[in-house]
Amino acid sequence: MTHASTPVDETLTEDEIAFRDEVRAFLDEHLTDDLRRAGRLSTSVYPDHEASMQWQEILRGRGWAAPSWPVEYGGCDWSPTQHYIFSRELTLAGAPGLSPMGIRMVSYAIMRYGTQEQKDYFLPRILTGEVFFCQGYSEPEAGSDLAALATRGEIDGDDLVVTGSKIWTTHATEANWIFCLVRTSRGETKQRGITFVLIDMTSPGIEVQPLVMSSGERVQNQVFFDGVRVPLANVLGEVDDGWSVAKYLLLFERGGSAASPGLKVRADAIREQAASQTGPDGGPLSEDPSFVRRLAELEIRIDVLDALERRVLAALTSGADPGTASSMQKILSTELSQDLTHFALETAGPIGRAYQPHATKPGGPVVNFVPPDDGYVAGQDWQAAASSRYFNDRAGSIYAGSNEIQRNIIAKARWGLS
Repeated sequence: MTHASTPVDETLTEDEIAFRDEVRAFLDEHLTDDLRRAGRLSTSVYPDHEASMQWQEILRGRGWAAPSWPVEYGGCDWSPTQHYIFSRELTLAGAPGLSPMGIRMVSYAIMRYGTQEQKDYFLPRILTGEVFFCQGYSEPEAGSDLAALATRGEIDGDDLVVTGSKIWTTHATEANWIFCLVRTSRGETKQRGITFVLIDMTSPGIEVQPLVMSSGERVQNQVFFDGVRVPLANVLGEVDDGWSVAKYLLLFERGGSAASPGLKVRADAIREQAASQTGPDGGPLSEDPSFVRRLAELEIRIDVLDALERRVLAALTSGADPGTASSMQKILSTELSQDLTHFALETAGPIGRAYQPHATKPGGPVVNFVPPDDGYVAGQDWQAAASSRYFNDRAGSIYAGSNEIQRNIIAKARWGLS
């Protein structure tokens, strides 16, 4: 596979170039065409499950499945620039993403708040994929106002008996564990009296009901708990103090990874794709002044996010708390992604409006859709994928705490506004 040079490469040191070439050689050897297709035609942050798990196992064999973890748990002793290079090269090569729930989210909470027994059990199994987590935060009446959750956890001997429901639970049908917030008492504030607990999804009393997204995919679910008995040994941190654990975990859900390389690749792809599309004056769309200006504005915003992500990565790799930078990162990355999907849909033209999920690699099955017998796809695959990606990305500014909530967090923490 040939690798085009970019302005980023010109800023690298000799050691960083050697590392980049090492990563590229590994990707050239191990990233199969099927895996590249799964990454390139993914419709959301959640890739095809089988491809994702296959790729995680390949990365684990090289010691690169969780490079941001501390070295003692299986991470890599890399500089922030190396982390950035790694993320960028994965994106450039078209690698499928890994599910973030375990490796990029709850693992850090386990490292900080878990007992030694919890660390010894969960962390190695998260790496192998033997333990696959989903997230039990949102409820039908507690979305952005997460502290209003009502799912109960009542202590009965050595168990916590959980009753209630969680919603928008991605990959609950694939997961064998769920990390949950449950109400164990009523305190002076809504945040007090919440407990963070790890629940085996095979426990009696759990029912999963799939939900169909606007794109037609069945990736998210509602999970019901009916008197589910969970050992108190599965509580992470202290009973009634789960809000502290949840806030810490959200730093990694909202930030901690580099989205800008992927956004740059998508912007470059739009520019390339526009060259084959007809603009309003009859010439190539890529030469239309309005198109060029709007794409340049997006690229400038991506560069701003790139600088912020390097700051966050530097903070995380040094053990520091990125603070409100995670909220800034979440706002910028999700809104940029939405703008790019909108722009890609415009670039695709009328063909992009056709519903062709069989041309993509979604994160779950597409219900009530029968593909044509001959597998026919109108236009090119990127055009066929445009609408699915657009619909999926509408949720980006809502999940992980809506962007309105993130702006409130920044206003309160940085400027003391209420």
